Amino acid sequence: MTAITGFILAATLLLLVVLAILLPPLLRAPKTSNAVDRREANLEIFRDQLSELERDRSEGSLAEADFEQAKSELQRRLLEEVQSENATPGVSGGRKTALALLLAIPLAAAAGYVVLGNPQAFDPMHTQARMSPQDIEGMLGKLVDKLKKNPDDTKGWVMLARSYKSLGRYVESAEAYSHGGALLDSEPSLLSDYAEVLGQLDGGRFDGKPAELIARALKIDPNEPQALFLAGAAAADRNDFAGIADYWGRLLLQLEPESEEAKSMEAAVSKAREMMAQGGGKPSQPGSKVAAGAEAVKPEAIGGEVTISGKIASQAKPDDLLFIFARADEGPRMPLAVMRAQVAELPLSFKFDDSMALPGGKKISDHRTVTIEARVAKAGKAQSSSGDLFGNVKGVNPGSKGIKVVIDQVQP
Repeated sequence: MTAITGFILAATLLLLVVLAILLPPLLRAPKTSNAVDRREANLEIFRDQLSELERDRSEGSLAEADFEQAKSELQRRLLEEVQSENATPGVSGGRKTALALLLAIPLAAAAGYVVLGNPQAFDPMHTQARMSPQDIEGMLGKLVDKLKKNPDDTKGWVMLARSYKSLGRYVESAEAYSHGGALLDSEPSLLSDYAEVLGQLDGGRFDGKPAELIARALKIDPNEPQALFLAGAAAADRNDFAGIADYWGRLLLQLEPESEEAKSMEAAVSKAREMMAQGGGKPSQPGSKVAAGAEAVKPEAIGGEVTISGKIASQAKPDDLLFIFARADEGPRMPLAVMRAQVAELPLSFKFDDSMALPGGKKISDHRTVTIEARVAKAGKAQSSSGDLFGNVKGVNPGSKGIKVVIDQVQP
């Protein structure tokens, strides 16, 4: 197998990994939480949950009938998760748009190939078909070392930024993008990507520098898909229904007609135009009749911030996995939604809404109150284990903002 063929296979694999991470935010409302690898976190939770149920039964805290019911529910959701992963690409219009948003990745991968200068590293004969986290970290480490020796390599910085973003490491991604220089300034898709990273770090808000980057991207290309998407999200935050109709209306023209994503986008644009008619097309003040209709454009969400107490902070390592769960206060213990990050990202803003519901599970809006829990998984698993660091806030109403979750306890 030639080095070129090996490179193509590796680049395709990397593209699929990034697409799997970016697809859920595209199918959700415009304002999302800091996006992490939710798909892998979901699967890990499903694997660990059965063990937790069995432990509860053996300890006597879960009746046999309740155990069987919870086990059946878990098995059903596992099946639906597998079916959703095996769905054909043509079924989801969101995937096609995700591909459109990732046009720059093959170019960045090609540039990275030149930077890395090691064709054997991409040869399938020398790598597993599925790269492990250690493999990815190794590749990133080599690229970082090369950039330390050649800090003016803007192509390498951009590739590093995209790689960090695909792993949900937005702090490192933003730092790498800041070295993008002229390459970043001339490419609208990279400006949009940088804006999204900064928005994720600011809890899904796009005012300030993200807004400037989006404006620069649209000045270069008025129809750049990701820039239009983010501009519409920023307009929704301002209750600027004219802006929503403009930006998302232009994006709608680029989507596959009759696709699920096109239908959702068309509904949002129609609602924005309806709100314009009611309010004269002007941005609305909070509490007004038009502002109340904004929730039809974007779903109600629970938002807040996770921090760690200084008393136990020394027990956490920067690369320890951090899970943030939303669980129903009443009913099964299976999470309603989950985020995954690292301790190094603390303090971390989070946001949960119905679009983040686990496959086959109930939504946050189905419950009167929920518990938000943050857990540093010392064993690297979503399932709680001895030595984990955690904190929670109970009785949270859907739509609550400014929730403060402090990790201040140690699991016995």
